[in-house]
Amino acid sequence: MAEEKNVKNEMLKDVDWPVFITSGGFLVVFVIAALISIDSVSAFVNTTFDWSATYFGAIFQALCFLTVVIAFGLAISKYGSVKLGGNVKPEIGTFSWVCMIMMTLLAGGGIFWSAAEPIYHFTDVPPFFSGIEAGSAEAVEPALSASFLHWGFNAWAILATLTTVVLMYAYHVKGLPLKPRSMLYPVLGEKGVMGPWGSVADIVAIVAVAAGTIGPIGFLGLQMSYMLEHTLGVPNVFLTQLGILVVLVGIYTLSAVTGLYKGIRFLSRFNVIAAFVLVGLVLLVGPAGFIIDSFLGSFGSHVRDFVPMTLYRGDGGWLSWWTVFFFAWFLGYGPMMGLFVARISKGRTIRELVTGVGIIAPIATMFWFTTLGGSGIFFELNNPGIISEPLFDAGLPAALLHIALELPLSMIIVPLIMVLLVSFLATTGDSMAFTMSIVVSGKENPYAPIRIFWAIIMGAVAAILIMIGEGGIEALQNFIVFTAVPVSLLLIPMLWGGPILAKRMHKMQFPHMYKPEELEEDDKAEPTTEASPGSENA
Repeated sequence: MAEEKNVKNEMLKDVDWPVFITSGGFLVVFVIAALISIDSVSAFVNTTFDWSATYFGAIFQALCFLTVVIAFGLAISKYGSVKLGGNVKPEIGTFSWVCMIMMTLLAGGGIFWSAAEPIYHFTDVPPFFSGIEAGSAEAVEPALSASFLHWGFNAWAILATLTTVVLMYAYHVKGLPLKPRSMLYPVLGEKGVMGPWGSVADIVAIVAVAAGTIGPIGFLGLQMSYMLEHTLGVPNVFLTQLGILVVLVGIYTLSAVTGLYKGIRFLSRFNVIAAFVLVGLVLLVGPAGFIIDSFLGSFGSHVRDFVPMTLYRGDGGWLSWWTVFFFAWFLGYGPMMGLFVARISKGRTIRELVTGVGIIAPIATMFWFTTLGGSGIFFELNNPGIISEPLFDAGLPAALLHIALELPLSMIIVPLIMVLLVSFLATTGDSMAFTMSIVVSGKENPYAPIRIFWAIIMGAVAAILIMIGEGGIEALQNFIVFTAVPVSLLLIPMLWGGPILAKRMHKMQFPHMYKPEELEEDDKAEPTTEASPGSENA
């Protein structure tokens, strides 16, 4: 009994209450405001959305592009051999490590958008590809290439390449907390990280990732309810949606509580294996030739046009609702995803990090989009309206279901997709609940009650917003574009902080490659401040 009391007292003492109360309080205030007047909340969100897209859209695009260039440059340079966290053996096997990385983002929205986004672009060709007739065979590659732009190299690089390098140096070398605030080290030094600006960084990171995660959790309830109604006749009502969310929250709460090495790793491995099975089934019974040809052609088109597509600024309206929206979403995930990857990547080299996060994950994501979205395009090309009409009438939930129903063996594929919907979102829910708990507790393995709180509060907010109406979920989802503004300011220093700190770690691990005076340069450049409260983690 006394031991339990001591643990409780230690937990209460370790919690960063200002960050915890402010970030959690934001969610409470948002829900209360939505309950009072969802129209006012939506109007506010739309105003901040337009302002953010107008004044920061170009910054978001440039930041993503520069991150790709610098991260890839680090990987192929001599600094790519730097081991993050020291010369130790990785704690997690390579397959499990890649699975955990991929599922955290892809599960957060890829399951919904992989079917719908290519159809949107196929029926309304992006302005970058002006002159191509919508709905024609020539529109296939542009549709997939635009989807690759939003979910490929840019998205993954901004999530966990340079950010992870900076966090690993700050945590393992300088002894700073494993929190978003430590990303400020290249700018503020140790003392500044532990000051009020550090608290602001933690708060905006939590709010951004909460908005980005609660949205997909809510959309899962809507998607599953829609699918159950059309396949089993279950009424598509709030009670059904609530029951789905309860199951989802129960799964990812249990996974988050059991930790990285059990629940989260198991769920990630399960998802990747199940996704392989689904892709294999679609290729076996679906339009395999069309999928493979479309993937190769669209990938080549995407690589060829990567720079002009990423930096395209020709149609502000289209960019706001597509490229800027998605880039802002991934920017919002950046600090917390970088923290999560830093937590599981000790012993990995920078080259391994960039290869896993910046190459393997995006290419796998692109093929996933081609398998589901490409199948939808195939059916739409041969029977116009078969997928697009349900999509435009019922929204995102309809695209995935109607693509699955057009495939042979749909009686197997549809239930498999339903399982994947739940397990994919559970992976995002558990990893983000775990990571938010790290931020407010300052512990590598945060206390179970804190993990449970974040896991349940995200599900509860999603349920309340669904009860208000689908507009509540969309409002919170769109709000992430505004939250990406302060987060982007937090990520900009990664552009020079990543290379500088990679160089320092290289000197530490390979001193024989440098002259004595070169080794002394970094000692002079180090901030001369008092030891930080996180120094016990060194």
